[in-house]
Amino acid sequence: MLVIHNGKLVLEETILEGFAVLVNGYEILDVIPESELVQDPEAEWIDAQGGYITPGFIDIHSDYIESIVSPRPTSMMDVHMSLREAERILIGNGITTMYHSLSLYREDVFTHKPMRYPENVQRLIDAIHQTHERETLIHHRLHARFEIDNLDEVDRLKQNIEDGKVHLLSFMDHTPGQGQYRDLEVYRDTLKGYRDLTDEEVHSIVEERIQTPVLTLEKLKEVSEFARQHDIRVASHDDDDVQKIDLVKEIGTTISEFPITLDVAKKAKECDLQIVVGAPNILLGGSHSGNLSAATAIQEGCADILCSDYYPSALLHAVFALHEQYGLELHKAFQLVTTNPAKAVGMEHEMGSIKPGLKADLLIIEKLADGHPTVATAIVRGQVTSQTYYNPRTTLSEV
Repeated sequence: MLVIHNGKLVLEETILEGFAVLVNGYEILDVIPESELVQDPEAEWIDAQGGYITPGFIDIHSDYIESIVSPRPTSMMDVHMSLREAERILIGNGITTMYHSLSLYREDVFTHKPMRYPENVQRLIDAIHQTHERETLIHHRLHARFEIDNLDEVDRLKQNIEDGKVHLLSFMDHTPGQGQYRDLEVYRDTLKGYRDLTDEEVHSIVEERIQTPVLTLEKLKEVSEFARQHDIRVASHDDDDVQKIDLVKEIGTTISEFPITLDVAKKAKECDLQIVVGAPNILLGGSHSGNLSAATAIQEGCADILCSDYYPSALLHAVFALHEQYGLELHKAFQLVTTNPAKAVGMEHEMGSIKPGLKADLLIIEKLADGHPTVATAIVRGQVTSQTYYNPRTTLSEV
């Protein structure tokens, strides 16, 4: 038995003080008033010291693992070692379930990095799947991001789905003039960021990409239906037009990632899509691509989920920024990284809330004297997997 007490308990509806969480094995056993606690010499007691006791964070969109596997454009580290090293960083940021977002591109300018080659992506997919059979610090899942011009890889995608290696599927369209790159100047700047290209080379690539064939609507429906038959939720990516929302609904999408404008986000909300925005967007004060502000979307009631996107630390800090800078109730800010993503991927019966019978994936979050939030303790499957202690301030004369 594990007893977590003396903290502020973050529930779906409110934040409670004077209550304790009881954990038995892998699961949450109960939430009871501290006045009802009975000393049990066989129980392990964890004093939250006034910190927030929250569910573990569920991150359903992050390509961070790519930078761990490939820290330099031409370097490839061992994928199994990389997952081990990544999870140590992720758990320190409160992420107890990570949907590693791997891009399945056809080979082009964006796949010049070895990590983007199809054979290396498959190696990482296989390694993520193998984590389910060994000890880990967090729950590893796969979010397959499928580029709709990647016609040659449809069969491989379906095989991975059939093999149980995919846990979330999204369709991407990075054609110049569409979605994130509806502004061609942004697309051109992005290309130059990937490679040292002349203006003529950039123009040639843009023209080639615009003319590249993509999956037909019928094929998109077929792949989406195949995923849903395997209980996998389907997402759209960078929706840039209200009419596109009707289209993605038609193919069975239930999640809209990074809608480009507020009007599109509102349309997605009207259509009952779960809307994902980036936590880094909150910290930066807006989109690095000049698109929709995540804070604005949340304030307007048309964003449900925060993801770390590419910066794992952003989730924790965005939660508190939304509360302290934008006035969002703190328990509602936490829902964006716990309850809501769990519901979006169909895992709310296992995780995402502090309720009896759910997995005991829990955090104790403290705020340092300077206001900096930190994950003091992380618990996964009922076991303490990470603890962080800050040394008290010292002066030179004390060193």
